Amino acid sequence: MRDVLFFLDLPDGLAPQDGLIGRSGYPDPMNAIPALGPTPRTLEVESLGDFDALVAGGASEMAGWHLQSLDLTERSTVLKALDPSGAMFLGCHLQEGMEQSLRARGALVFPILPGLPFNPYRPALYTGPELYEGVTARPYEATPDALIYAWTKSQGPAGIESAISAALHDHHIGEALQEALTGPFAGRKIVGIMGGHTARRGGAAYDDAARLARGIAAAGHLVATGGGPGAMEAANLGAYLSAFDEGELEAALREIAIVPVFRPSVSAWARAALAVLGKRPGGTWNLGVPTWFYGHEPPNMFATHIAKYFANSVREAVLLQKCTGGVVFLPGAAGTVQEVFQDACENYYGAAETITPMVLVGVKHWTEDLPAWPLLRSLAEGRGMAESLHLVDSAEEAIAALG
Repeated sequence: MRDVLFFLDLPDGLAPQDGLIGRSGYPDPMNAIPALGPTPRTLEVESLGDFDALVAGGASEMAGWHLQSLDLTERSTVLKALDPSGAMFLGCHLQEGMEQSLRARGALVFPILPGLPFNPYRPALYTGPELYEGVTARPYEATPDALIYAWTKSQGPAGIESAISAALHDHHIGEALQEALTGPFAGRKIVGIMGGHTARRGGAAYDDAARLARGIAAAGHLVATGGGPGAMEAANLGAYLSAFDEGELEAALREIAIVPVFRPSVSAWARAALAVLGKRPGGTWNLGVPTWFYGHEPPNMFATHIAKYFANSVREAVLLQKCTGGVVFLPGAAGTVQEVFQDACENYYGAAETITPMVLVGVKHWTEDLPAWPLLRSLAEGRGMAESLHLVDSAEEAIAALG
């Protein structure tokens, strides 16, 4: 697993082998604060079926149970019979008076926070159709994704409630992402594809990014992107269609080009993507990690699993951290350059066993337009990362460089 720069002072005596410290010598932001003593075992109870099965199995105590976003209004009799001491209730629906009863008997209850357009205790990753729910019948501005972004803009200087809500949400998205990586995504190397948001549907840069991602996914890797428009959308599209005939990708590229950019209408842009998906269900799983910090750039529909964060710094760190199979950098501007050197820093300080490929696509772009390549080569000279840097001009070369 890859680790990121996350600047915290560490308690005396904490060492890399304690499981929290990685190659850069800093904690994983997904688990940044280490336990100072033994950690009790916990049980995630994420559905009413799980809850009912535990009760039917004879459970009488709830110590260590974490119940998340459950509607327990019809389980009051059962809750009264159980000992809830040491249990944690996160955003659960409870009958009137039950919250006070649970607290009085030793449970920790995090209530549902009113007035939020999102669930801060969300137990799962998002999907594109979920974030764009209703967009076929009403404008994008009325979809969940847009309403959440509008909420972020209305907060101004963040108060304690909004700050806690966003932090809780991002924590739970991180947990959901980790569950996916150790569950359905287990055993597959994750290859990141980074690139600018300005690539237009129907343009050469967009089509090339889609073909590149198709090849990477067809080679057995899980493709991950920043989850936004442009080259990111193209990469998610190419990965999604990697198990289809090549002709299907070419047809999809032509179909989606009828709405080349998301301005002035995100609604039309999203509907074009939905039309492509509707014709080609069941695509290959791939990952998008967007952020509401850049909410003016809508998430794309083709990432089957979407880990959308409020905090862009966490999003950037997590995205690069999870790319265990390396990162391909397509031509981009400031954001892509930032990602190049954030990843370079990881490889610069990393142990030899943790260094992963960095593949920059576009010789002219990275040597003349934005000459990051010479600086990268200078940084890498004499270090273990030197052999993992690649500058290429074609998708075939990029795939080969990933190994």
